[in-house]
Amino acid sequence: MNTRAYKAIIRLRFMLLVQYRVAALAGIATQFMFGFVKIMVLEAFYLSTTSPQPMAFEQAVGYIWLGQAMLGMLPWNGDHEIQALIRSGNVAYELCRPLDLYNHWYARAIAMRVAPTLLRSIPIFSVALFVLPPRYALAVPTASGLAAWILATIGALLLGCAITNLMNISMLWTIAGDGIYRLLPAVVTIFSGMIVPLPLFPDWSKRALELLPFAGLVDTPARFLTGQLPPAYIWVFLARQLIWTAILIILGRKLLARGLKRVVVQGG
Repeated sequence: MNTRAYKAIIRLRFMLLVQYRVAALAGIATQFMFGFVKIMVLEAFYLSTTSPQPMAFEQAVGYIWLGQAMLGMLPWNGDHEIQALIRSGNVAYELCRPLDLYNHWYARAIAMRVAPTLLRSIPIFSVALFVLPPRYALAVPTASGLAAWILATIGALLLGCAITNLMNISMLWTIAGDGIYRLLPAVVTIFSGMIVPLPLFPDWSKRALELLPFAGLVDTPARFLTGQLPPAYIWVFLARQLIWTAILIILGRKLLARGLKRVVVQGG
């Protein structure tokens, strides 16, 4: 495998995407607004109940800020350029490249997830850690918790890119692709813990939600950084992320191979 070519693709795509600073600023403002709204809703929930909760309010606040900071890594959208290539028929040029098509698209997905996340997460982390009042701030993690979060975030990136590739590949099977692009964002945001932290879901649903691949996108990294999960458990959760990543990559490769056998290039 020509790893240098894929590294070059990631680097070039990253350099292109980090230029969209105005979009990043708009995203930061939007994510701060939604973060405060979610925290206020959670605070009302915590203040209105006397029952013990599976996570402390401070942990839930940190969970929310982690979700807002890492929103760019969520696979809630696909690669619009790949979509356009498939719709126009110019995907035929992609097949002429001396590269594995799946790996090529996966490398693009890595850059697409990392670049906007870096642009938005650094300001959000800075404000949430050092500017906000303690009750609404992200608590400073322990060194072991931070290390576990970094590993879990890498696992979330690999998993998210595998899901992104599935979205891109689905375009080979549909005319417009609007269905999957409307359905998957709702599924991802709900079942990853982006809307409501997964520990706050009903007890009967928690086990199933934790076993789904979407929990590895937001829930797993956030729970390690906030201390809701002991750092010693990182290897169990990282293995779960990597197993789901491998399953989705194998599935994506099979679908891509099958789709390319029957693809019809319009106008040619």
